Amino acid sequence: MTFSLAARCLKTGRFGVAISSSSPAVAARCAHARADVGAVCSQNITDPRLGYSALDLMALGASSRAALEVLASETPNIQYRQLVAIDSHGRPSVFSGEHVLGTNAFAYGLNVAAAGNMLANEGVPAAMVAAFEAAPGHLGDRLMAGLIAGFEAGGEAGPVHSAGLLMVGKVSFPIADLRVDWDEFDPIGKLRDLWDLYKPQLDAYITRALDPTVAPGYGVPGDDR
Repeated sequence: MTFSLAARCLKTGRFGVAISSSSPAVAARCAHARADVGAVCSQNITDPRLGYSALDLMALGASSRAALEVLASETPNIQYRQLVAIDSHGRPSVFSGEHVLGTNAFAYGLNVAAAGNMLANEGVPAAMVAAFEAAPGHLGDRLMAGLIAGFEAGGEAGPVHSAGLLMVGKVSFPIADLRVDWDEFDPIGKLRDLWDLYKPQLDAYITRALDPTVAPGYGVPGDDR
């Protein structure tokens, strides 16, 4: 019921997740990222705690593979879960339990991992990885390219209704946390439009948080600077 990718930007060190599902508010439950640590998707009969636990382990120095191996060995009902992770060195890893739903698959690339369940076909994650690797520019653009490619390759076996884009950088808060929690027809298209709107303002929002005295104007009625 979900397909996703987690990735690292080699140039900036930023991490991000792009995800879509037939379920509502998928990114609120499944997308996790932490500055200087990595990114994780916890999906398929979701246990959000696994995303936090994987990031905690990687923050202590575990690779993405080692973190998922620890969770696989210690977590009850882990065979119902699917995890996608990228660590601070860009090393990808996926855990996909034996009770993961429907057609499920995963793929790795350079600084990226993708996986899905209840997929239309097993080629969806590979299409996501290929599109991410081929796309230029901003991490957000590349994540969106991967998500769109996954949808165009078949996506879920049924319609998707939610999508999200989460990114972290060199600050303690997400630099982008964009969600379409429910849309009957085109949540990924709505998310792409939201990213296109937010991207030019992303750095300004960071500056406003860190030092409003040097921040650019707000661009809204009543801003007289």
